Amino acid sequence: MGSKRVKPLSSKAALPFKTGNKFRRQDLHVKQKKARDTERRDERFKRKREEDRDPELRRERLAKNVPITIDKKRVWDEVDGDDLGISVDVEQLKRRRIEEAEAAEQEALQDEEEEKEDDVDSMLDSDSGSEEDEEEPKSARQRASSNAPSTTSTNLDLTPSSLALKFPTLFSDEPPPVPKILLTTSLNSTLHREAHLLCTLFPNTTYIPRSSHRYGHKFSLREISKFATNRSYTTVILLKEDQKKPTGLTIVHLPEGPTCHFSIANWVEGKKLPGHGNPTNHYPELILNNFRTPLGLLTARIFLTLFPPQPELQGRQVVTLHNQRDYIFVRRHRYVFREKKETEKSVIGPDGKPVKGVEEIRAGLQELGPRFTLKLRRVDKGVGRAGSDGPDKVQWEWKAGMEKKRTRFNL
Repeated sequence: MGSKRVKPLSSKAALPFKTGNKFRRQDLHVKQKKARDTERRDERFKRKREEDRDPELRRERLAKNVPITIDKKRVWDEVDGDDLGISVDVEQLKRRRIEEAEAAEQEALQDEEEEKEDDVDSMLDSDSGSEEDEEEPKSARQRASSNAPSTTSTNLDLTPSSLALKFPTLFSDEPPPVPKILLTTSLNSTLHREAHLLCTLFPNTTYIPRSSHRYGHKFSLREISKFATNRSYTTVILLKEDQKKPTGLTIVHLPEGPTCHFSIANWVEGKKLPGHGNPTNHYPELILNNFRTPLGLLTARIFLTLFPPQPELQGRQVVTLHNQRDYIFVRRHRYVFREKKETEKSVIGPDGKPVKGVEEIRAGLQELGPRFTLKLRRVDKGVGRAGSDGPDKVQWEWKAGMEKKRTRFNL
């Protein structure tokens, strides 16, 4: 049998001899571990010096040492559809459909050119038409690309037409109105403080507690939604609790739905966060990250309607909803641009070089809270399950078998 070649250790890293004394063995083992750590540290600093002299070595190493995560192994359904239950990348789907349409147009043009080969006038008309088609995209002004573009931002312009047909009030061409939100809780809830925190998170929100008093009427979610629609509310949010902790969030888009049911986990109030700040009444900016499927775009659109379209930049507040493996992480921060300290590095662009113009500027973040994690459980077509009609009243529902394949995600 061939022996496996092992990298020889230094004289310090190898045990000089075997001893029967237990304390002596422990001492030798500690010395051996320190020697190995010193050796790795020397190799790391040596590699750093070489990469400082030749930056190409660093780029080659980073290109080769890409970590393989579950997100990198994500798989998509091999279907050409855009239903809510299908896991397809909307951007790739739209690109593929555009390529197919262009290929069909080219085939049709080639057939016309072959048929009208002798007709000079028709050839001139086709040339002029093609020139006009080529000049149209040139006249349209494209938005300048960012120095460090985000690879996870959500593009709501890729929304499939089937979603707009199913939910016309949600995906309308008209500019969205300023949200007016009615927030309530389950019957006899004790989550008054958490409800007031959500009122600070979602602007223009009114909190009305619910009670099951003997002389009071126990209004259902459907009746509350009808009451809110008659008073020009755009959204109803229902906060659910279990053992005096928030466990669920139901968002109803008025007047006709849809209704999204979320579960809440890892709720942390802002005052329990180290170094937290206090929020102000300014309209925050909104960041939607990594919503890529039709169901993800529907979820992102629901959250988009909860925030005003024009944020107040003087407040310097930003709300982030980051989707990762079908969990939506909700965070709220305040940012500030300050001068770079001597011990800090400049902002590095995607090419590995400092971004020009901001070499002496850094951005600081302060979390305001609350922070929590959402998971989508069900999507109803109308106002709740009772207010939805037809065989497709439940558009999508989470089931335990969906997580059997760990590399397939729904959002």
